[in-house]
Amino acid sequence: MKDYPWEIYSLKELIHATNNFHDDNKIGEGGFGSVYWGRTSKGDEIAVKRLKAMTGKAEMEFAVEVEILGRVRHKNLLGLRGFYAGGDERLIVYDFMPNHSLITHLHGHLAADVLLNWPRRVGIAIGSAEGLVYLHHEANPHIIHRDIKASNVLLDSDFQAKVADFGFAKLIPEGVSHLTTRVKGTLGYLAPEYAMWGKVSESCDVYSYGILLLEIISARKPIEKLPGGIKRDIVQWASPFVEKDNYDEIVDPRLKGKFNREQVKNMVEIAMRCTAKPENRPSMLMVVDWLKGGIRRKKEVTMLVKDYMVAEEDEDYNDVDEDKNEDEDTDYERFQSRARRNWDGLKMR
Repeated sequence: MKDYPWEIYSLKELIHATNNFHDDNKIGEGGFGSVYWGRTSKGDEIAVKRLKAMTGKAEMEFAVEVEILGRVRHKNLLGLRGFYAGGDERLIVYDFMPNHSLITHLHGHLAADVLLNWPRRVGIAIGSAEGLVYLHHEANPHIIHRDIKASNVLLDSDFQAKVADFGFAKLIPEGVSHLTTRVKGTLGYLAPEYAMWGKVSESCDVYSYGILLLEIISARKPIEKLPGGIKRDIVQWASPFVEKDNYDEIVDPRLKGKFNREQVKNMVEIAMRCTAKPENRPSMLMVVDWLKGGIRRKKEVTMLVKDYMVAEEDEDYNDVDEDKNEDEDTDYERFQSRARRNWDGLKMR
């Protein structure tokens, strides 16, 4: 059997570690299920994702996620520690991140503590971008995350970013520029061409990253409700300040002016480029280069006019019909078949 880089846990071990998945141990919840804090018999702190009721489709997604997580090894990606599969239980085990998720610090119960000073925010922005560079350009096959958002960026003890949750990840066969598929992700972060037509490519992650970057800078949510039921996204909110060269107004006021203005200007302009039309977006390699070295100031900042309507917050994008691209079926399905074979060999009955 292949020498896998992860551990296969027993259900007894994980029940003991999480105090039988007690509510007091719950540290996160989503459409996939719940995440629990735990401590192993060796004293290691872990996070355990417990998936909801399994179907054939969920089983396949779980198998592919485990396969993808087992492949990725990067300091800014939350790697797989191990898993358990038996009966109706599907559990994925990760290292525990003591500083929780980015969303907790921007909008959650830790926001008032302002633990994210400006240097930490810059570090998180760069770290998240470097994680995406690995997925887009170094992993083989390349991987599109499809759900880049603040709750999927976890922070370790040093506030280093770890991009997490590969449940919606898509593999891109070599030579394929994009796929057409069922829309997954989170409203506010979805690239317009993906939300409307299901066209997914690395560029969709770039768009989501641009939204995330503005969120890191401003601590504003991707979409906000205005009087009269109107919704405004974060790019629409920031654009007037960019037009007036008034970047200070975009920064989280809780920082009380303690930030580097040139870095703010640079990062906002990068975010605007990331959220441009697909053909004008940079690659994540370019984004990292710009974040680290700064981008040249153009004489005029080209404002990016959004040409799509913000969808209703409660719209269920998961119900969009799947329209498979002809290019999608070959290498990707071959990978899925291999993942299924590996999975069948590993299943604990």
